[in-house]
Amino acid sequence: MARAPAKINLFLHVGDKRADGFHALQSLVAFTEAGDDLAFAPDDALTLAIDGPFGAELSAGDDNLVVKAARVFEPALGAAKGAHITLTKNLPVASGIGGGSADCAATLRGLNALWGLGLDTAALQEIGASLGSDVPVCITCQPQWMEGRGEILTELPALPDLAVVLVNPGVGVPTGKVFGALKERRGVGLPLPPKFASADDLVAYLKDTANDLEAPARVIAPVIGDVLDFIAGQGALLSRMSGSGATCFGLFENGTHAARAAEAIRAAHPGWWAVASRLSGRIYD
Repeated sequence: MARAPAKINLFLHVGDKRADGFHALQSLVAFTEAGDDLAFAPDDALTLAIDGPFGAELSAGDDNLVVKAARVFEPALGAAKGAHITLTKNLPVASGIGGGSADCAATLRGLNALWGLGLDTAALQEIGASLGSDVPVCITCQPQWMEGRGEILTELPALPDLAVVLVNPGVGVPTGKVFGALKERRGVGLPLPPKFASADDLVAYLKDTANDLEAPARVIAPVIGDVLDFIAGQGALLSRMSGSGATCFGLFENGTHAARAAEAIRAAHPGWWAVASRLSGRIYD
């Protein structure tokens, strides 16, 4: 069994467009205890079964990142290997919290163990970079300082304990359109952050940052503004969009407040997905 936790960009600053077509990024990345689950079993062929609340939105075909991750090992192995993989999709699809990338990373970890490949974290991250910009950071699922297009990572100390609420309004926001609508950016000049002694220190630091993609995403999907306002109205210490959207998050002082906020959001907006969780300090290896 492998966990694929939701990734959140506590902040996301965008720099200039690079020669390879990607934008330079700078982000403080954290992970939550909420996530997808993957199970791996020996098999003669490579097969994928998908279930869970959002499973019907995914294909189990060759375009699935889990399948692509499994097959990326084939050149090194010299042949295809078999495994039966079950993906329980608990997170919304294409929603700015790295669900597909986390599933991909969990597959790399899970098959590395199942097949006894003995690859270390750095090797898995290098393989993951060929599959997507967010895959390397999802290999260990610990707080990291992310730069470049996502492949330059610096491990950070554990973040202070905070509860989090994730909210997705059920709208798609294509990443390309969000970057295409980007007008203002903060650039990528921040130094590494200090070790945060308390939750208050972390929140105070984050209030001097932003998600540069939030403004263009709100133009494309104005409901994102409604989500952020509702989260803030529940007493969040900070509310912000993650990635290119449309999932937003709120940081809360404790789990009781977060659970009440998630319940209030679901009651007021039954069509929105809302879940209370915590920032995770676990390292996946």
